[in-house]
Amino acid sequence: ASIPNELLESELFGHERGSFTSADRQKKGLFEMAHGGSLFLDEIGEMSLGLQAKLLRVLEQRRFRRVGGTQDIQVDVRVIAATNRDLSARMRDGRFRDDLYYRLAVLEIRIPPLRERREDLDLLIEALLAGVAGDLGHEPPRIAREALDLLRRYDWPGNVRELRNVLERAF
Repeated sequence: ASIPNELLESELFGHERGSFTSADRQKKGLFEMAHGGSLFLDEIGEMSLGLQAKLLRVLEQRRFRRVGGTQDIQVDVRVIAATNRDLSARMRDGRFRDDLYYRLAVLEIRIPPLRERREDLDLLIEALLAGVAGDLGHEPPRIAREALDLLRRYDWPGNVRELRNVLERAF
């Protein structure tokens, strides 16, 4: 989702020198670099329909061409995809390909939002604070009971990212 749609194809599949204005050299894409391993695609629900079709082709045929390329490149890549979108609703709306969904959903792991698993908050807060403190070269602080109670009562619509942001700002 953070990569503009025009660049995503080149990021995923690479490109040949001269295939577009700023392509001054050949570049391997993420699929080629992940050969023999795994590739994590975050926010898959935001991908354009055109790129979804190209991704489906790679998953089914295990080959692709770099942008501007003429030769197929064989790959063996395990794709792990994540989204915070309801892909069933996006399929009904015509914004996500059902064939790609069923190709990706071999094993689906649903992680409930924080508001549905408040019992995880204390451990998450402890781990996130340790990470923030370590990044800043400090010892993790202790949280006042009142502050912890406040954090437990909040619904966390932004989930773990929001929790980390709040803890980092408070630190």
